[in-house]
Amino acid sequence: MKKLINKPETFVRESLEGMALAHPDILKVHFDPTFVYRADAPVKGKVAIISGGGSGHEPLHGGFVGKGMLDAACPGEVFTSPTPDQMLEAAKTVNSGEGVLFIVKNYSGDVMNFEMAADLARAEGIRVLNIIIDDDVAVKDSLYTQGRRGTGTTVLAEKIVGAAAERGYDLRRLADLTRKVNMNGRSMGMALTSCTVPAKGTPTFDLGEDEIEIGIGIHGEPGRERMKWRPADEITELLALSIIEDPPYTRTLREFDEEKGEWVEVELTDEPFKAGDRVIAMVNGMGGTPIAELYVVYRKLAQICEDKGLTIVRNLVGNYITSLEMQGVMITLLRVDDEMVELWDDPVLTPGLRWKA
Repeated sequence: MKKLINKPETFVRESLEGMALAHPDILKVHFDPTFVYRADAPVKGKVAIISGGGSGHEPLHGGFVGKGMLDAACPGEVFTSPTPDQMLEAAKTVNSGEGVLFIVKNYSGDVMNFEMAADLARAEGIRVLNIIIDDDVAVKDSLYTQGRRGTGTTVLAEKIVGAAAERGYDLRRLADLTRKVNMNGRSMGMALTSCTVPAKGTPTFDLGEDEIEIGIGIHGEPGRERMKWRPADEITELLALSIIEDPPYTRTLREFDEEKGEWVEVELTDEPFKAGDRVIAMVNGMGGTPIAELYVVYRKLAQICEDKGLTIVRNLVGNYITSLEMQGVMITLLRVDDEMVELWDDPVLTPGLRWKA
């Protein structure tokens, strides 16, 4: 293992210390428990948006803390869920009195710990709602989930919902918007190589020199199929059509019902993409993929969308939700309406995403 680290056990802390030193005007880092939060938090009159998950996926989530996105992010150790005390302290720090929205990727540890944190926060008088992102079309269940994994749509949700919070949307309206983003976003990724978790020191999985993994998870979970390497256009087509042609998907998610005062199961069914849809398209590198290769993928994706009658109205090409140094790509398509496009265009100032600010 060759990495720019000192010791595996200090990797996450030292990385966060560096982030705080690099962006003191945007964010601060609190340790014991660990969370990243806006330098100007709490923002008066604004619902606070918090997300989090295991480290190793940067710039998600800490790199999206700042104006127009997250008020706080809770990083766990590499590929390990943060703990409820991190989320509770983050909520107490950034809550302005208008409530807190947790955006949660659908991984069992994240879902459980964010639920516990929400219950603890409510016991301290903080109004909290949780909305889950489960957009990965590759597999129905995986090593870490019941149901689809939460992946690229998380980035788009944090931007759109973060902008809405800046505009003054209340907590219930923000929760509804997050759910709408989730139900209109779909993702699928692939890996050319594995990645190496510092604490382990060896690749997460074995992949032959001429093999690729289709439908990989962001923690290196097995995907839908392992196959021989193919040209970029063929890989892009395989991923894009899996997203565009994915049939309606019904899932059962847990949300907190404020009227009943208890957690309830909500059954939701999404709709497939269809000709005439407008979309935000994200071509996301998995951490080790050259940007030039991502543009090769975007070129083909744009052609496929045009052939299918989808209009790409906004795009992102780069590394936004990664898996350490893994080489590969993830495609995300999000069906959007006028409200979502306007919120996407609103100013944002974070280490990982910024415009108009």
